[in-house]
Order: sequence, then C-alpha cells, then structure tokens
Amino acid sequence: MDSDARLSADIGGTFTDIVLDARGKRLTRKVLTTPHAPEEGVLEGITLVLADAGLTLSDINMFVHGTTLATNAIIERRGARTALVATEGFRDVLAIGTESRFDQYDIMLQKPQPLVPRDLRFTLRERMDARGGVQIAPDDEQIRQLGLQLAAAGVESVAVAFLHAYANPTHELRVRDILTDVLPPGVTLSLSCEVCPQVREYERTSTTVANAYVQPLMAGYLARLDQALKARHFAGTLYLVTSSGGLTSLETARTFPVRLVESGPAGGAIFAARISECLHEERVLSFDMGGTTAKICLIERNEPAQSRIFEVDRTARFLKGSGLPLCIPVIEMIEIGAGGGSIARLDAMKRVTVGPESASSVPGPAAYGRGGARPTVTDADVMLGLLRPEGFAGGSLTLQPALSARALSDAIGTELSLSAEMAAHAVYEIVCESMASAARVHAAERGALLSRHTMVAFGGAAPLHAARVAEKLGVRRLVIPNSAGVGSAVGFLTAPVSYEIARSHHTRVDEHTDYAAISALLSDMEEAARSMVQTGAGSAPLVKRAAAFMRYVGQGHEIMVELPDRPLCQTDARGLREAFTQEYARQFARSIPNAPIEVLNWSVRISTIPAPPVPFIPAGEKIALSPLEIRRFFDGGSNGWVDLPVYDRTGAPSGAFVPGPAIIVEKETTTYVSARFDAQIDGSGNIIMNQKDAA
Repeated sequence: MDSDARLSADIGGTFTDIVLDARGKRLTRKVLTTPHAPEEGVLEGITLVLADAGLTLSDINMFVHGTTLATNAIIERRGARTALVATEGFRDVLAIGTESRFDQYDIMLQKPQPLVPRDLRFTLRERMDARGGVQIAPDDEQIRQLGLQLAAAGVESVAVAFLHAYANPTHELRVRDILTDVLPPGVTLSLSCEVCPQVREYERTSTTVANAYVQPLMAGYLARLDQALKARHFAGTLYLVTSSGGLTSLETARTFPVRLVESGPAGGAIFAARISECLHEERVLSFDMGGTTAKICLIERNEPAQSRIFEVDRTARFLKGSGLPLCIPVIEMIEIGAGGGSIARLDAMKRVTVGPESASSVPGPAAYGRGGARPTVTDADVMLGLLRPEGFAGGSLTLQPALSARALSDAIGTELSLSAEMAAHAVYEIVCESMASAARVHAAERGALLSRHTMVAFGGAAPLHAARVAEKLGVRRLVIPNSAGVGSAVGFLTAPVSYEIARSHHTRVDEHTDYAAISALLSDMEEAARSMVQTGAGSAPLVKRAAAFMRYVGQGHEIMVELPDRPLCQTDARGLREAFTQEYARQFARSIPNAPIEVLNWSVRISTIPAPPVPFIPAGEKIALSPLEIRRFFDGGSNGWVDLPVYDRTGAPSGAFVPGPAIIVEKETTTYVSARFDAQIDGSGNIIMNQKDAA
C-alpha cells in the first residue's frame, strides 16, 4: 500500500467525479452517475482512473467519498417508511412547525410535505420538564404495545422525539431499549437526544425524522460500497464528507446520515477556500455549477460561512422557512436547480425558464443521444458553439448537436418564432441570470458587496458561464483553478477529519453563572467528539474549537462566539459579553448597550489540522498562444455567428495570455472568456480572468 495514494469520489446528479492523488500526480475521471445503484458509477470511475495510473485498490491508503444521495432521497421522497413517536399531545409538531408563514401575503402558499404522514405519527404518555425533571414516566407496557403497532404498520425506521429530551434523554433511551426487542430485525431507530440534543421542538423533531428517513437507504448503500471495495482488496480507510466540510467514519455516517445531506457541495466550498488561501484573497465568491445544481458560497479570510441550520426541499427557491429545517453543522451556501442538465421550458406566460427539474444522467440532455428529448443548459451550450461535440466529459461522450437543435426548437423556438440558436441564447441568459440572482440573495443575507469579491468557478459547467455571471454581478476578477471540472472531489482530499457536537444549556452571561458546570458540559462534549475523530485521525494532532451561541435576552436567534481553549471561570463573563457585542456589531452594524445576554447552545468541534497549502506562483510576463482552431460561436447580442479562437489549457506555459472573447479547452471542462475579460495562465496552471477596463 502506498501511504500517499488517495482516492476521492463525488456523486453528482449527472456525473460522478473521481480524483486520484498518487506518486506526485493527480489523475481524474468523469463517468455518468448510475442512479439505480450509485456505487456502480463510483466503481467504474475508480477502475478507469486506477488503470490510468497503473495501480490497484490495494495500493490506495485513503478513499474519501461525498454524495447527494441523502438530499435527493428527501427531495424525491425515496426514503424509508418512517414512523414518528412523540410526546402525547405533540403528534402534529411536523405539520404545525413554528406556525410562521415564509410569505405572509401568499394565499396559495405551499409548505413542504412532512416526511412522515399523519397515520404513522404516534404518541406516548410521558413528560419531561425543561430542566430535565421527570413529570410523567413512560409505561413499559404501553411502549411494547406501540412496538406491536409499528411492526404491524410495516415501518422500516422509527424517529423518537420527546419534549425536552435534550435536557434528559432517559425516556428516549428507555423507548429504544424496549422497541429494539419488539420490532423486527433491521428496523432502525433515531433518537433526538443523539441526533440533535438542542432546544426548538420543531427543528429537533424535523432533524431526527430526516435522519430516520434516510438511514436505511444510506446504510444499505454504504454497506454495498464497503463490501465492493473490500472485494477489490481495498485495505485503506474509507471516509465520508459531512455537510460541515469535515471527514467522518463509515460507522458515524451510518448512524447520523442526516449529516451528509450537503456533503458534495461542502467539498466544493472547501476547494474554493483552499484556492483563496493559495491566492491570498480575503474575499471569495465560490461558484460551483455541475450537471444538476449550482452552488454559491461566500468565503472570507479563507473560511466558508458556517451555519447551524439548513433547509432542504424548499417550496420557494429563495425564501427562508419554505423548506424542511435540519439542525446540523453545515457550510452556509445557496443552492439552485441550475446545472448543465437543468431542463429549459416555457412557463404559462411563455417565458423561458430553466430548472429545477433535471435530465440527470438518465436520459440526460438531448445531445447525449440517450433518449432525452427535452432541451437542457448543455444543449444550449452545444448550440451556441461553446462545447465541442467530440471528447465531452473527458472523452466519455460524443455530443450530437442536431438533437440539441431539435429539442430547443420543439420546446422553445417554434412557440416563440425563434431559431434554435436564439432559443439557446435565451436559455444561456436565463440560467446565468438565475445564478446571479441566487448570488445576490446570498450576499444580501450576509451583508456582502460582491464587487469586492474574486469569483472562484469550478464544476463541469461553471467555467462556461462564470464570465457572464460575473458581468451581471459586477465581479471583476475570476479564477478557474486547476482541476476545476472535479473541484468538489479535489476538495474532499484536503478536508480535515472532524466532528462537532452541540447541546443546549440555557444560561445568562453574568458573574452569577455556574461556569464550572458549563466547563464540565464542554469537557463531556469534547470527550465525545474526540472519540468520534480518534479512529480516523490516528496519531495526527487534533485541535478544538468551542463556541457559545449567544443572543440578547428575548431575541429569537443566536450568533456564534468562540470560547477560549481552557475551562471557563467567573471572570470570563466580561470577556464573553465583549466578544458577543463585537460580533453582533460586526454583523448588524450596532449593538444594544447594557442589555442582558444569554446562551442557548454550546458546541465543540474536534478536527485534524490540514496541511498548509502551497501558494500559487504568479503569471509573470505575457506569452502569446497559438489557437488550436477557430470555432463558430453564436452571439445572441448581434443575432449572428462570430469566429472564436480556441486554446488548449493543457501544457500552456506560465504567462500564456488569452484575450477575450475566446474559448479555453481541457479534459474536464471548457472555459468561455467573454469579450469583457482577458485571461492569463499563472505559474500554477490556473486561469486568471480580469475585466479589461480593470487590467
């Protein structure tokens, strides 16, 4: 086994990306995702990339895997038949939610359907108070009878979420002990005291239910993948990427699969953060566009924005509160259904719209020639001349422009009296505007000014659209990094092994607080987090980050404040208040003098220390490149064809200069340099694009 040989795999909605780092080289492969059995696509890609390197799986020391399987299962409602067991009187917490309306003026407002239908929601007579005191103990016989009901209902997974279980888990633990003996083998149980031991009943229940809903599916998939790898003599360590951008063990992923819902996009954010560090950029806009979705993430001081809550399956694309809340550590980003495979159509008012429905890998865009008849973004790119039909996706596909033209004409062009080319231009403009709108919303929520950011674009489709999106946002500098087409999979290989635990413990921040009790709580959390990390970390040094989630008394939401790496004491009250006031003022441009402050939740994260990145080498003097060919490109602005030079990125020297408009091709993706930008290859092989008036 080669101690330096590492593999990573990112399963997307259309393509599965494989990256191999071995013997000082990086090799990549793209294969079509196999939705019926995702492990087949992974194994196919692994076989191809290992053959390229002359290695076998027995030579691989580490395999890192990220997937959107859990997210897609929730969105498409393909999870297990799940039951909820709640406290008596709280059967409908999933339907009631917080009683808020994400759009108070929409009389046709639609909320996402709960993952558990009402006939599979059960209750038990039990009650715990907010301080963990037992008010009503559950009856063992009632629990057994409930178990028989669950078995008769044919449930595959059970979520248990009792009132105030975060303060005292004994009732949930007792239910698990009894149900384990009563339920048929193979039925999984998820307890809120383990999945999400935090206040806010609806969010805690929603998270626990989501974990239960995807657990059988994820456990089955991970078991099949693990067995297949071992059958091919893989003896290294298998890691899964969590939504917070850390690596976790196979067993932890099986127990808490809800933490994997954003694992693929998280890899992209890690990749962009690494690029920002190598570039010494303080403010970066990460733009990740693959085959199914586009992800936007703000990165400041080399750290992607983090959040404690994430919404999946939103019924309104940009409105908070319109999805199912999941209380998990997650990299904060905005994700929309705008990828290469996103389907274009006309709405009821005959406006061109794109996504969120995707052609996926089966049947795929019309140009794939695999039975798809509806036009996609990829078909528009083909029709415009941005994509060369031969050698698409690393040579795995040959595109068919005639099929793209037919699909665009049938769905859009004929109805609007447009040529196939002008229909393609409309699709291109709409999808770029959708992504720009998503970036504006994300920036507004974070109080960021995008014109001050450098865009890092990656994913198979992003380099084709990044320049136009940047024009719409006022971004003047773009970076298309090396291995951009498989950026998320590259990011996986730089992620630390980590685990974060959060627990609720409400207290005021003053000199009368029992800081000894809080320190004991943090110590227990640290021990639990270390036990999750230690196996994968081995002898690697670990770092701890503890945080308090604080607010002014009476507010509804908290902000994170980091804690010192030592036990807390009474004299820390002043420091905590000052740290909170500074962070509050940074986020909201004001503070509230002398207002009392409280802490609702505490968290501890244990992680390994990633290796420091190697800074990128500047480009130096400009060097003219000779084009590979001249390609015909349809310019929608002038409604005519123009000639664009096409350059090969592979082997281009440092300083190679490409004036826009132009196309730069490579194995994994294609970059479009618009007329407003010039591009140059730096000393590390990255494409740096600057607006011409800013050069």
